Amino acid sequence: MSSLVLGFEEMKKAQLLLVGGKGLHLGELSNLKGIQVPDGFCVTTAGYQKAVEQNEALYVLLDQLSMLTMEDREQLIEISRQLRQTIMEVEIPCDVVNEVSDFLSRLGEEHAYAVRSSATAEDLPHASFAGQHDTYLHIIGKEAILQHISKCWASLFTDPAVTYRMQNGMDHRQVSMAVMIQRMVFPQASGILFTADPVSSNRKLLSIDASYGLGEALVSGLVSADCYQVRDGEIIDKRRATKKLAIYGQKEGGTMTRQIDPDQQKAQTLTDPQILQLARIGREIEAHFGCPQDIEWCLADDTFSIVQSRPITTLYPIPEANDQENHVYVSVGHQQMMTDAMKPLGLSFYLLTTPAPMRIAGGRLFVDVTPMLASPVSRETLLHSLGKSDPLIKDALMTIVERGDFIKPLPNDKKAPSPSKRNTDMSSPGSHTQIESDPAIVSDLIARGHTSIEELKQTIQTKSGPELFDFIREDIQQLKKILFDPHSLGVIMAAMDASSWINENMNKWLGEKNVADTLSQSVPNNFTSQMGLALLDVADVIRPYPEVIEYLRHVKDDRFLDELVTFDGGQEIQDAIYAYLSKYGMRCAGEIDITKTRWIEKPSTLVPMILSNIKNLEPNASHRKFEQGRQEALNKEQELIERLKQLPDGEQKAKETKRMIDLIRNFSGYREYPKYVMVNRYFLYKQALLKEAEQLVKANVIHEKEDIYYLTFEELSEVVRTKQLDYQIISKRKNEYQYNEKLNPPRVITSDGEIIAGKYRRGNLPDGAIAGLPVSSGVIEGRARVILHMEDADLEEGDILVTSFTDPSWTPLFVAIKGLVTEVGGLMTHGAVIAREYGLPAIVGVENATRRIQNGQRIRVHGTEGYIEIL
Repeated sequence: MSSLVLGFEEMKKAQLLLVGGKGLHLGELSNLKGIQVPDGFCVTTAGYQKAVEQNEALYVLLDQLSMLTMEDREQLIEISRQLRQTIMEVEIPCDVVNEVSDFLSRLGEEHAYAVRSSATAEDLPHASFAGQHDTYLHIIGKEAILQHISKCWASLFTDPAVTYRMQNGMDHRQVSMAVMIQRMVFPQASGILFTADPVSSNRKLLSIDASYGLGEALVSGLVSADCYQVRDGEIIDKRRATKKLAIYGQKEGGTMTRQIDPDQQKAQTLTDPQILQLARIGREIEAHFGCPQDIEWCLADDTFSIVQSRPITTLYPIPEANDQENHVYVSVGHQQMMTDAMKPLGLSFYLLTTPAPMRIAGGRLFVDVTPMLASPVSRETLLHSLGKSDPLIKDALMTIVERGDFIKPLPNDKKAPSPSKRNTDMSSPGSHTQIESDPAIVSDLIARGHTSIEELKQTIQTKSGPELFDFIREDIQQLKKILFDPHSLGVIMAAMDASSWINENMNKWLGEKNVADTLSQSVPNNFTSQMGLALLDVADVIRPYPEVIEYLRHVKDDRFLDELVTFDGGQEIQDAIYAYLSKYGMRCAGEIDITKTRWIEKPSTLVPMILSNIKNLEPNASHRKFEQGRQEALNKEQELIERLKQLPDGEQKAKETKRMIDLIRNFSGYREYPKYVMVNRYFLYKQALLKEAEQLVKANVIHEKEDIYYLTFEELSEVVRTKQLDYQIISKRKNEYQYNEKLNPPRVITSDGEIIAGKYRRGNLPDGAIAGLPVSSGVIEGRARVILHMEDADLEEGDILVTSFTDPSWTPLFVAIKGLVTEVGGLMTHGAVIAREYGLPAIVGVENATRRIQNGQRIRVHGTEGYIEIL
C-alpha cells in the first residue's frame, strides 16, 4: 500500500499527519457499521510534500511568512498570494498522478466528484478551521480533478487560514495538506446536524438544518432551511422555512438553480421518521468520536449519506459531576472579578481556601447551586444576594426555576417569606443592630491580620520539602479563620445593610436615589483605595525630574529600578517605588490565581500608571482627592440630617440615619481588607514553592520554575517528595490552558451544557441605551477608553474606563478616570466599592461592553440609573 494515495477504508486512526483532520474523520466514518459514506480516496500529505519539497522558493517564502505578525497585514497578504501562486505552478509527481488515475478507473472517471481540502491543523477538538480551506464540487475528469488538487494545496495559504493559524499559535512550516476526492451524491435534501444545540450549547438538544437540493446552498446562505430539534429521541420543535429555491447537482457536471413549486415551499423537508433516523445516526457518530459533532449529511434514494463530521469547538466544557443528576452551576469568576482561565496550581489553591462546593470547567471555577435552588427558603436567599451582586445571574437562575423542568423541588419545604414583606422602615435596619459603630473593631481586626502575615513571613522561610506542604495546608486553615471570622463578616454585613437602609429610606423620605454612594467617599481603612492614592505620591516624587520621566517612557524590562540610581534624584525615586512595592507589590491583575505575575515580580507594570498620573494630575493630588471626597460625604451627611429634622418624627429619623451613616463611614472601608490578607499569604506561599521549583529544575525534573503552575498543589507535593514527574503532563496542561484562555465563560451553565443568559428587565431606557447595574451615582460624559490589559492603559484626564473586569489591582487607574464601565461586577465587588469611594459614576455587568463601545467614542454614563448612551 502506497502512502501517497489511500482509499477511505484504508485510512485508520492516528494518521492525522498523513490524511489531515477531515480525512481522519472520513476514514473512521467509512469504517463505522451502519453509516453510509460516499466512496472516495485521499491524496495524502506525503503526496503534497513530494510535490513541494524540490521548490526552494516555497521554503524561502514560508520562512518570510513565519517572521510576520498580525500587524504586518499587507506583507502577510502578499506573501500568502505568492505562496498560492508558487504551489499552483508546482508539477504533481507522476506516481501521484498514476495512483489518482488508478482510483478513478475503479470508481468511475465519468462520475462527478467533490475535491476537498484536509489540512493537518483542521477539524481538531480545539481548532476547527471551518471554511478556511477550499472545497470544489461536481468536478469531472482526471485533468480537472488534478487541477483542483493543486488548488486545494494552494488553499493552505488563503488569507483566513494564515490568520487563523497565527491566532492559534501554529507554525506555518509545520502544517501540510491532504486532499479528499469523494463521489458526489445527488440528493433530494441535505443539511447540517449538530449533536449539541449551537445556540444554547445544550448537549441533550440535537439540532438539524434541512433544505432541498445541495447543502452548499444552505451553507452559503442562498436558501433558507427548516430547523428541527430532537431531545431524548423525541422531536420537540419544528420550524419550517419558506424554501423558494434549491440548487441541484448535474450528472454532467456543474449545478443548476430550480424554483420550488409553490405547494412544496412550506412543506417539511424531512418526514418525522426521517428526522428521528437522522438524529439516531448523529448520536452514533457522537458516541464514536466521544464529543459533540457538526455533521454534513445528504438524503438520496431514501438513504442518508454522511459527507463530513467535525468536533464542535465552540462549546464551553461542562463542570464535572459524580452523578447523573441535574445540576446548575454559577461562575465564581463573575463574582470574583476574574473571568480569565486559571492554571491548575491557582485553581487548587482557591479550592483549598473556599468552603463552597466548587467544580472546574474550562480552567474556571463554578459553584453548584442546585441544592439551594431546590429549596424555596434557600432559593429566596440565594436569588436576593445574587440579584445584588449580579442581576444577570439572578435572571438566568429565575429562568431555570420558572421553566420547572430541571430542578426537582425538595418535599415538605417551608415557604420562604415574600420579599415584599421585608420592613424597610427605621425600626428594622437588619443585622447591623448587633454591632456598635466602633472604629476600634476594625483597627483590631486589621492589627490581627497584619500580625498573622508577619508571623507567616518569618516561619515559612524555615520550611522546605514535604514539610513545607504540610505547613501550607495548616496555614490555609488560619487564612480561612481570618476570611470567615464572624466578627469580620459582621462588620462587612453591617456596612452593607446600613447602605441598603440609607438608600431605601432616603429615597422614601427625601426622594433621593443611591445616597449611600456619596456617603461612602473617602472612608478610612480601605487598603485598596489607599493603594491608588499612594501611587499618586510616588508620581509626586518623580515629577521634579524630567530626565527620569523621559527614561521611564522607554522602559522595556524590570532592570529599570537598578538603573534609576544613575539619575539625579534616582535614589529617592527608587526608595519610593520599593516602599510602594513592599506594601502593595503582592497585588496584580487576576490576583486570586496564585500563579499570576505580581507587581513586585514585574515592577514595569506600574510604569504606565505612574506616567499617566504625572501627565494627568497636579502635585499633592492624593491628599486633595481624599479630602475632597471626605468633605463631600460630610456635607451630604449634614444636609440629610437637616432635611430629615423638618419631617414628621424628624428627630428620630435623623438619629437613626446618623447611626447608619456612622456604620458606613467606620466599617465599609474594611470590606477590602480580608482579600488583602489572602493575597499577601498567597504570595508568601508562592515564593516558598518557587524555591522548591528551583530545586526541581536543578534535578532535571522540570524544565523551568513556572512548570509547577501546571500541577495541582497535591501533585506538586508528590513531585517534591519523589523527585519524579512524567513531563508530558506539563505539555498537555500547557496546551489545555492555551485553549481555555480563548473560551468565554458563561455566568450560568447546567449539567446539560446549556448556557442561560440573563437579561435586564427594564423598560425605561432611551433608544439605543446599553443597560447595566448602577453601582456608583452620578452622570458623566467623556471619551471611552477600551482597555483589556492594565499595562496598556494610556489615559487622558476625563476618560471613562471601559473594560471586561476590574479587581483591586486596577485601582491605581481609577485616580486618573472620570467614570467606569465593566462587563462583570456587582454592587459589592471591588471596582464598585472603589468607584463609590472615589466618587466615580460607574456601571457594571454590561454585557459585551468592550465590543459594543468603541475605543475613542464619546459616551454618557448614567451611574444612578444604570445605562450608557453613545453620543
